[in-house]
Amino acid sequence: MTSVRLRLLVLALAPLVLLMPLLLVIGMTRWTADYDKLLIANVESDLRIAEQYLAQLTERTGDELLGIAGSVEFARKLAEGSSAQHSFFAQKRAELGLDFLSYLPRDSARNAATRWPVIAEALAGRAKTSIDIFDVETLAALPGDLTRRARIDLIDTEAAVPTDRTAEDRGMVVHSASPVQLAGQQGVLVGGILLNRNLDFIDAINDLVYLNAVTGGDRQGTATLFLEDVRISTNVRLFENVRALGTRVSAVVRGTVLDEGRTWLDSAFVVNDWYISGYMPLTDSFGERVGMLYVGFLEAPFAAAKRGAILWMLGAFAAVLAISAPVFLWMAKGIFAPLERMTQTMSRVGEGDLSARIGQVNAKGEIGAVAGHLDDLLDQVQDRDRRLRAWADELNQRVDDRTAQLREANDRLEDTYRQLVVSEKLASIGEITAGVAHEINNPVAVIQGNVDVIRETLGDGSAKVQTELNLIDDQVTRIAVIVGKLLHFAGPGEGGDQAEVNDLKPVVIDCLVLVRHAISKGEIAVCTTFHPAPLVCVDAGEMQQVIINLIVNAIQAMNRHGRLELELGQQHRDGTAGAYLSVRDTGPGVPEDILPSVFDPFFTTKRGLGTGLGLSISQTLVQRAGGRINVRNRSAGGAEFTVWLPAADPDEETVDDGPDPPRA
Repeated sequence: MTSVRLRLLVLALAPLVLLMPLLLVIGMTRWTADYDKLLIANVESDLRIAEQYLAQLTERTGDELLGIAGSVEFARKLAEGSSAQHSFFAQKRAELGLDFLSYLPRDSARNAATRWPVIAEALAGRAKTSIDIFDVETLAALPGDLTRRARIDLIDTEAAVPTDRTAEDRGMVVHSASPVQLAGQQGVLVGGILLNRNLDFIDAINDLVYLNAVTGGDRQGTATLFLEDVRISTNVRLFENVRALGTRVSAVVRGTVLDEGRTWLDSAFVVNDWYISGYMPLTDSFGERVGMLYVGFLEAPFAAAKRGAILWMLGAFAAVLAISAPVFLWMAKGIFAPLERMTQTMSRVGEGDLSARIGQVNAKGEIGAVAGHLDDLLDQVQDRDRRLRAWADELNQRVDDRTAQLREANDRLEDTYRQLVVSEKLASIGEITAGVAHEINNPVAVIQGNVDVIRETLGDGSAKVQTELNLIDDQVTRIAVIVGKLLHFAGPGEGGDQAEVNDLKPVVIDCLVLVRHAISKGEIAVCTTFHPAPLVCVDAGEMQQVIINLIVNAIQAMNRHGRLELELGQQHRDGTAGAYLSVRDTGPGVPEDILPSVFDPFFTTKRGLGTGLGLSISQTLVQRAGGRINVRNRSAGGAEFTVWLPAADPDEETVDDGPDPPRA
């Protein structure tokens, strides 16, 4: 069978299949990391070369300006007047590649020194060259069309920091100042180079870094000068002959270089491709970070080289596996035939043919012994199967007999449960009604008789205490009403077929009267809320039993101290109109682990104080009326039991009669 061959092949090749890829992964990971470090080291070296070139440019500008300031020719031109100075400065600008060159007498230099640290240094006698940012007004005050050259329209760039600006009109300049201390002339010689659109400067950096004899020009590199995050001089192309002036660097690079002042050395997406990139911050004469210098080379050739190396190694590994598999199968075919016969035999046995056997095999050693043992085991299996079938038939008969006995016992248990339901109700009713009838009715009759005797004895003199006598009559009548409601609670609903259309509000009020003695034993505040609710079809006595059970449970849960809330209203469930009654307490609530069991028969948390049938009977009575009862723990504390009953007649108007119950 193919599975036998496959398993043996996997077993033999497992070391090669598992260890070789692991070694490949470790090796490739280490090689890739070293390769990436080498690329980062290269771009860091390139960035240092570009930085040195920029430093050399600023240093050369300062030296040239210092040479002019100390020259005899400059002193002679100062003495000849402004016309000679103008032509002299124009000539020197052209010779030295400066964009502006001017002489500031000492008084003018003092005013300019308040704005520019380089001029302040020159006034102090020290030549200074730095990078500074000139605004539009400063550029406009200089000779030449520097304002137009400096302006660069911004191009929307993905991943850049959002901005409302449409153009960059400031200029980044190499700003140099040298002191002038000649006979009769003291001041500052100021000059500089505008770097905006200075393509010669940026191309010189690119040629120096990527087209020298050391690198051989094999890397496709670019260089860029940024004013803040805007490319003001670059050889990065948007299109073939269009430089990416006005595009902006990503927000991530800007945050690292300009905001944090750190050099970025990593892979970055530059305009339209990925580059191994280096960005370093540039500071002005004030020490503020005002721009960035960038160099980078195209990542694609190196990524392709890495992919090629990885694919080559994977291909070599696949070739080794392809050669190893058939060689192993050819060498191991001597043990496949007996194993395949064993597999075929076991398949037949699995399909139900217990008479299948392997028979004699030519293999010797362990494989032959296994084949013989397997045939012996199959003989034992066939014999035990016959005996198990006989036992199974006997067991099935016993199960059928036992099932019939359990069904009969279950029927008896259900009858017993129904009797317990009736007994629970009769016991509670009997205890209440017997005590009230015996202990209250007789004394009440005596009280009423004596009141009548007092009236007859006093005659007209009873007018003075008429109010008190009437009060006694009212209280006696109230006692009679309470006793009557208890008797009403005991009378209807015995068989569960006395259901009639009822308004739940009077039922709730009657229940509060019946349990007033239990409420008055503690400090329990009763709050009732009666919303308009539809009539329901339920036996009033059974409903009283349910409500009294819920109220008594709530009182016991609060340990006679707390707040009892009853709310009656209208509610739709599953598209059916009905009335709901919520009974809430402020007790500890029902533990979450026993919530699903509170309605189970004989389940109670009050050992020795109850039978555990109260809530079970209440659920039975509510369900028999077509309703539902459920429980939940309130977020504010305490438990809430809700009884919902369907409306008796969907077209009948809701009613809201009867007085509110007394509040404890």
